[in-house]
Amino acid sequence: MPIFEFQCEECGEVFEELVLGDKIKDVKCKKCGSSKVTKLISQVAFRSEGKFVSTSGGGCSVCSGGSCSVCS
Repeated sequence: MPIFEFQCEECGEVFEELVLGDKIKDVKCKKCGSSKVTKLISQVAFRSEGKFVSTSGGGCSVCSGGSCSVCS
């Protein structure tokens, strides 16, 4: 399921949101409720053979080093 990272243009809050289909236009800031949000370019990770494989080469989003219980 696609989870995207957004930043609010009003208060600066960065948050994640599960967005299905064309609902990206309906995303609102979790902190202030503003609809002026920008989708950020985020790290992508895939699960392969029981381990997370990161596109950044730095492990998963939990530890960013490839040495936590989630990565290994």
